[in-house]
Amino acid sequence: MPAQGKHRRSRTIPLAHRLIAVGTGGAALALPLVTATTAGAAPAPQHVAAAPSAVTAAQKVTHTVVKGESLAKIADARSVSGGWKALYKTNRDTVGDNPSLIRPGLKLKLAGKPKAAAAPTASAKEASAKPAEAVQAAAKSYTNDLDGWIREALDVMAQNGIPGSYDGIHRNIMRESAGNPQAINNWDSNAAAGIPSKGLLQVIDPTFEAYHVPGTSTDSYDPVANITAACNYAADRYGSIDNVNGPY
Repeated sequence: MPAQGKHRRSRTIPLAHRLIAVGTGGAALALPLVTATTAGAAPAPQHVAAAPSAVTAAQKVTHTVVKGESLAKIADARSVSGGWKALYKTNRDTVGDNPSLIRPGLKLKLAGKPKAAAAPTASAKEASAKPAEAVQAAAKSYTNDLDGWIREALDVMAQNGIPGSYDGIHRNIMRESAGNPQAINNWDSNAAAGIPSKGLLQVIDPTFEAYHVPGTSTDSYDPVANITAACNYAADRYGSIDNVNGPY
């Protein structure tokens, strides 16, 4: 699936949706650098009130980009509120107009505060106290076929606020891959650039990475991960996968 609505079979995908750092590879994420100021001056006289700092601790936190990172990876790893879009907005002057071109060595300010871990609810505590077999039995099951993949994807999308309907997803899958989760396009401009369209909804790797839905597989061929990432992209680009009726 080409990013920015370009036909995957005839045009090169704009870099704005290839959220990958220059020189990407298999390098693991490095721990981010954290900077903080400390007070080294003598205490001010008691009759002089200390002026409150205009910069919060969260704003002082920075991350140094390393090879293989993208804004999406950094936002996910550092639990940045607002995701990669908020991270890019905060660092646009540093990154430039193309969010895909982040170079190793760039120092980024982390947008917002790290997400606080939610306290376990009563139901969660009860579930943790139950035998594993009972919890698994309560989990919803899906058939391992196109119908089951779409239904599971719809449930994941509902949990993440991603719009889309069964009919909209099914219609686009049949056009893009005829329902084959291992489908791959090895002949168009994306393939020539080394990023062939893959899976049920023919997603290229940079788009899959940028719109991957947390909690799903990181394998772009995985049916549910492929569907949810494609629908997440379509929601951002077109409002919903239901609004897609041709190459996107």
